[in-house]
This record gives sequence, structure tokens and C-alpha cells, in this order.
Amino acid sequence: MKKNRNTRNILLRKIILFGVIAILLAGQVLAIGFSNNSEPQNNAEATHDEHGQPEKFKAGDMIIEHIIDNHDWHILSYKDFHLSLPLPVILLDEGKLHIFLSSKFHHGHDQYKGFAVAHEGDFKGKIVKVDQAKFSQEGIITQQEGQALPLDFSITKTVLALFISLIIMSWLFIYIARMYRKNEGEAPSGVQSMLEPIILFVRDDIAKPSIGEKKYMHYMPFLLTLFFFIFINNLLGLVPIFPGGANVTGNIAVTMVLAVFTFLITSSSANKNYWVHIVNTPGVPWWLKFPVPLMPIVELIGVFTKPFVLMVRLFANITAGHIIVLGFISLIFIFGQMNPGFGYGISIISIAFSIFMTLLELLVAFIQAYVFTLLSALYFGMAIEEHH
Repeated sequence: MKKNRNTRNILLRKIILFGVIAILLAGQVLAIGFSNNSEPQNNAEATHDEHGQPEKFKAGDMIIEHIIDNHDWHILSYKDFHLSLPLPVILLDEGKLHIFLSSKFHHGHDQYKGFAVAHEGDFKGKIVKVDQAKFSQEGIITQQEGQALPLDFSITKTVLALFISLIIMSWLFIYIARMYRKNEGEAPSGVQSMLEPIILFVRDDIAKPSIGEKKYMHYMPFLLTLFFFIFINNLLGLVPIFPGGANVTGNIAVTMVLAVFTFLITSSSANKNYWVHIVNTPGVPWWLKFPVPLMPIVELIGVFTKPFVLMVRLFANITAGHIIVLGFISLIFIFGQMNPGFGYGISIISIAFSIFMTLLELLVAFIQAYVFTLLSALYFGMAIEEHH
């Protein structure tokens, strides 16, 4: 009887998992399909090419649009209907503060208060001054060379997604802390029982072996925050509908900040032995240290390349995963424009590969959080290691 119950539970979990993946893929397919006509039509030729034919689906533009940051949160578009969440635009220009909603730009095709979104050139996607730019009838903005951009402190899609993930993390940690105080000495339940194994995993399999039994607790708050921040944002990035879909950990500015924190903590907590081994590495022949300090230079470069590798690894893995899944789904619409039958035929292959990649991305979401946290812990352990 118990064996049958366990079998049913395993089967139920598999069904739920594949159901979630199916919903994620369906959301991505619908989002891409509806965004095929997502550009507002400012003129009669807005969605037609130079020969008067309907403009074809551009997979590259669609993929880039989904993975880059934006000044509004696009939710759904179908023909002339556009559903998006406008976000605050905060600009500082010539000592004056300008605050308004991004909806004033009408999806980037209008100007407002002397500002507009650039559509071409080196400043594509950024807000520029219209009196320092070229505003054509099609709404194309190009910033001129040598002219300063306004300082942009806007709440973009990535920033809002950061706030959402921080709210989720704060709620989780505060709730679990209250549950521990309330049910002290009792078995965990609910959300506490789900997250406790992860917390113990970070403590017992990452912090303790890498840093040591005596000092690991000093770094646990940062390591737990780091792990859950990356893990939660990786998972939210796989959800195609609001509040998911933002490519937070695929934004190199975000991964750079995480890597900088690791670098600062490593450097500030490093002991004398750590710096001695960099400047005067034991066991290295003297001719590699004098007259040209070759090894000290190599070791010093290593101090900066470690956080750089952390930054690039997380950014590249998460972004690549999104691009591959979106690429497979785009094949449906590319072949569908050639012939509807081709679109239906290729959809079977595309969805099969997309399911596989989504499963892989779920695994990568955990692995990348683990790798970033593990390497950070290893750097902390190397920095405070005592040599006798």
C-alpha cells in the first residue's frame, strides 16, 4: 500500500513538472506569436517592406528584445493592441530632474519634454535629447557624436525585476526566521521544510568545506543571499509572463555588481599570508621575481580575473540558455511564414527541443547559483587561510 502511494506521488510530481514546463513553453510561444505585430503603426508602411509586402518575422530582433533591458515591461501585443507596464523615467539633465512614465514615449516612437529613445547608432535603446538628435518622421532617433546623454536613473524592467526578487527573498527569509523561533525544536513544515535543505546545503557543502569550521559563519549571510538571489532570478527569468521574464542574471551589469561584492569581501578580509603569497610566492624561483616581477604580476592579475570570470560565466550561461530556447520557438514562425504546413511540422521538433532546453535551464538555474556561491566561498577561504 505504501509502495503504491509512493509511486502515485512520484507520478504526480512528474505530471506537475511537465505541466509547468508546458505552461512556460506555451507562454513563450504565445508571447512571440503576439509580438510578431508588436510595433505600433505610426504610418501606413510601419509593418510593410519597401515592396509593399507584409514585413516578415525577424527572429534576431525578437530574441534581442526579450533579453535586453527596457524602459517599459511589455506584456502582450496583438495587432494594434499593446499591453505593457509603463515604468518611471528619471533623468538628470543640466542640473534639472525630469520624472515621468515611459508611456509618454509611446513605445519609443514619440518624444516627450525634449527626450526620446534612440533607435539607431551607438546609443540605441538609450534616452537622448531631441534637440541634440535627429527626429525623423518615422520616429528614428540618433544621437550625434560628442554630445552628452542625460544621466538616466530610470526604473527599468531589470530594476523592477530586482525589486520583485528582493521582496520575495525578504518575505522568504523573514517568514522562515519567524517559523524557526515559533517552532523551535520541532520538525520544519511548509515553506520552511522546502528551503531548509537548501540552506543546510549552502552551509554544509559550500561554506564549511571552503572556508573552514571556525570562520564560515561570518560569510553565511552573504553566501545565502548570493545563492538565493541568483537562484530566484534564474527561475523568474524562465517564466514568460509578468512578474517573470526579465533577464536579470543575464544582464552583465547585475553579474558585475555581484562579482564586485565578492572581490571587495575577499580583499577586505584577506590576511597577511594571502598578500605575501601574491607579492612573494613561496617556492617560485627568484629569477621569476627579479629583476622583472613576473610571478607577482601574474598573481596580481589573477586577483582581478577571478571576479571577472564569475561575472562572465553567469551572464553567458543564462543569456545563452534564453537565446537557444527562443531560437527553437522562433523556427515555428519562420517556417510558418514560408508555409503553414511547414510551421505545424517544425513545431513538433521545436517544442521537443524547447522542452529539453527548459529542463536543462531549470538545472542550470540551480547549478549557476551553486557555482557562483561555491567559487565566492573558495575565494574567501583562500583569503583567510592560515599558513604555518
